[in-house]
Amino acid sequence: MVKRARNIEAGAIVTFLGTVRDDGNGIEGMELEAFREAALPELESIEDDAISRFGLLSVQIIHRIGSLAVGDNIVAIVCSAAHRDEAFQGCRYIIEELKAKAPIWKKEIAKNGERWVEQKNLGGQT
Repeated sequence: MVKRARNIEAGAIVTFLGTVRDDGNGIEGMELEAFREAALPELESIEDDAISRFGLLSVQIIHRIGSLAVGDNIVAIVCSAAHRDEAFQGCRYIIEELKAKAPIWKKEIAKNGERWVEQKNLGGQT
């Protein structure tokens, strides 16, 4: 992903990896589901918006679905820009928008049971 983000005009390339973590409650893994027909256009819209807002030169987004274990990567985002501030801001914007808008759902699998994680904010609702 970083190799694809390289550009002779880029002075900064920022990466973000979101991983499955044990938050101290015995999390053993996570199952992720997505409404693909809506998720892909939403990710493209978020990407286009970030490029426009922050002057990004390149954006790469990969979001996994399915069963994942603690330590596995969930999402990878790479942003390149002429300057580091724009690259950092763009990357942060993308993950926040993705968590709020993309129809992707997480179910935590723990020793004491399973629970769906409430989405941060979807269309003004939590």
